[in-house]
Amino acid sequence: MDRIDAMKIFVAAVDEGSLAGAGRKLRRSPAAVSRAIAFLEHHVGAELLHRTTRSLKLSDTGQRYAAACRRILSELEEAEISAGGERSAPRGTLTITAPVVVGEDVLRPLLDAFMTEYPAVSVRLVMLDRTVNLIDEGIDVALRIAQLADSNFIAIKLGEVRRVLAASPGYLARHPVIGEVADLAKHQIIAMTHFGLDSWSFPPAARSKVARAVQFEPRLVVNTVRAAVSSASEGYGVTRLFSYHIAEEIRDGRLQILLPGDEHPPLPVHLLAPQGRFDVPKVRAFVDFAAPRLKRYFERLSHEASRASRSRRGRVSAE
Repeated sequence: MDRIDAMKIFVAAVDEGSLAGAGRKLRRSPAAVSRAIAFLEHHVGAELLHRTTRSLKLSDTGQRYAAACRRILSELEEAEISAGGERSAPRGTLTITAPVVVGEDVLRPLLDAFMTEYPAVSVRLVMLDRTVNLIDEGIDVALRIAQLADSNFIAIKLGEVRRVLAASPGYLARHPVIGEVADLAKHQIIAMTHFGLDSWSFPPAARSKVARAVQFEPRLVVNTVRAAVSSASEGYGVTRLFSYHIAEEIRDGRLQILLPGDEHPPLPVHLLAPQGRFDVPKVRAFVDFAAPRLKRYFERLSHEASRASRSRRGRVSAE
């Protein structure tokens, strides 16, 4: 059996979550899919998949082998397209990773429009709130919100997002005024696992070089953005999120941004790809399609957040 073909079947089974799903995707019989997996397991000398009647789970060896397969298949596709030259049209499966909320709310509808325009391209959108190794996991493009370390990746800046404090007008009306960072210690805090569970840091105050921190005992700890946004919007406390997480709630007046003068510097948003991937037609087509639309989105988001912050400062001054 051809090992490359078997790798494609194995990766499809992992992506689809079942041998039957891989068969449907690749138009192969269940027996052919099973033979391909068995062939690879025999070649590797270890079990790659733990099979049940309802699902598949990668073994430890299978996780490492799947990452290697993605890398090999990606490099093979790149070599074939390079040999085909400029005449190659966008086609194949485009793999993108992004944080969960921006993936669901911003990228997903954009991808629907992209696939309509490029019917020969399919998309695998991997949404994770953690940094993904693009090479090892066979990722074509990442949307990343962070300061980028020097690397061999190619990056296109899309905009910036802020880490903001927010609470509902109802909550603020019932609790002490939040006029400075230290006031947060007196409030009900809705904490998220990756924004600080028992303390939040802030830049140094004017004429100081020492960063500030507020210690607290959270009233609620959640591990998803949507849970934090919902609880804060319903008036149960103060939370800390990225500005794009609460753009709709700020527009609707369900949340207000607090202490905008005490925010950390904004974090840049980039589209990121390994060297050489931007030359692949499906990747170039996506970047050309998505980058200007994403830039407009983050620019509009920045303007809306700035207006909300100015409005809040004006109300506080009047009070």
